[in-house]
Amino acid sequence: MTSSSETKALLPWETPNNEQQTNLPIRTAFALAIGVILWLGPYLALVGVLVPQQVARIAPGQKAEVIAIMSTFAMIVSTIANIIEGALSDRTRSKWGRRTPWIVLGSIGTAICIVFWGLCTAPWQIVLSDCVYMVFLNMIVAPLIAVIADRTSPKYRGTISSIYALGTAAGQYGGQAFASLFLPIPYTGFIVMAVLTLLSGPLAGLILREKSTKDMPVEKITIKNFSQNFAFPTKDSLDFYLALIGKLCIQTASFAISGYQLYILTDYILLRGGKLQSYVTYISMILMTTAIILSIFAGPISDKIGRRKVPVIFAGGLIAIGSIIPMFSTQPWIMLIYALIVGTGMGMYNSVDQALNIEVLPDPKTAAKDLGLLNMANNGGQVFGPIFAATIIGFGGYRGIFPLACAMAIIGSILIIFIRKVK
Repeated sequence: MTSSSETKALLPWETPNNEQQTNLPIRTAFALAIGVILWLGPYLALVGVLVPQQVARIAPGQKAEVIAIMSTFAMIVSTIANIIEGALSDRTRSKWGRRTPWIVLGSIGTAICIVFWGLCTAPWQIVLSDCVYMVFLNMIVAPLIAVIADRTSPKYRGTISSIYALGTAAGQYGGQAFASLFLPIPYTGFIVMAVLTLLSGPLAGLILREKSTKDMPVEKITIKNFSQNFAFPTKDSLDFYLALIGKLCIQTASFAISGYQLYILTDYILLRGGKLQSYVTYISMILMTTAIILSIFAGPISDKIGRRKVPVIFAGGLIAIGSIIPMFSTQPWIMLIYALIVGTGMGMYNSVDQALNIEVLPDPKTAAKDLGLLNMANNGGQVFGPIFAATIIGFGGYRGIFPLACAMAIIGSILIIFIRKVK
């Protein structure tokens, strides 16, 4: 499945250049797609459908506040976990490589957490379960994303990012559609999501077949280099932070709506019963289909034209347009129009975003840590989206979520414009 050129004249921990990698690294692409589907699908099935339903049953009068608190604590834990686990992954020496031990351990721990999460009967238990879950989940997330930087030359990064986005789209939207099947039997849904997550790391690791890093040179940690290895980058990092904050804004726009999708449908659109379940499925399938179609084309086109910023900025514009549309109607079909436009934008965005992220990294030696920090914007979006949305709901109802999401997408797109070292 993998061309011999993928590792030709390279040490196992070195990244190939354009001359060394003459063919698309298919094995890497396949492992990334499988890995992300199997952690992201269950994750968004839980936080987007099953856990909100659980919270609504346990604390119906405070459901928006509980989700916001849960998301806030999850982001704090996730940020710390991303930095530490990503940095340790960069420095891991083992016969199974740098990334595989972490994604396998993370899959096991995450699956166990999900089983107990589904048994929670109080809001504080739900919040605590989510925090422990995030510790283990980030053992999968940060090392798996770093595989793109580890094993992909610059000329294929758009395509590999696109394949990663394909898996992201399938997991993100397919996970929520799949979760809707378990609304009548929620704990069964938790068990199924635990089993799927358990498969993520082992399957990705088997496909990747990382080589030993036992002989990899690792710089001893000192006070002088601690910041480089275990903290936010400080040298030549302006583009890194523009990408980070731009990504945070766009993800906040997305999750401000998707994080409250179930409540928007019940409390704003006023759907109930079988019709509610049907619309959760319709919206998820439209988002997934459009995102998958764009994922197939956007990354390879970005490689061909040699541009990363233009597709990302255009995608942000589509997300802004799609997000504002539900403000003008409470008819159920309006959410299908939203899904069509935002799904197209997110498909294009996710396809090229990882390639852009890799090209703004301050230091390839700390790829997992820094990509983990950039991925923190996804977690941040999942926190700030619900927090901002909950605030807006408290003041003026659900209608205010949509202009909020539109504004955040526009701000994110503007910040990407100012990145200098990426075309």
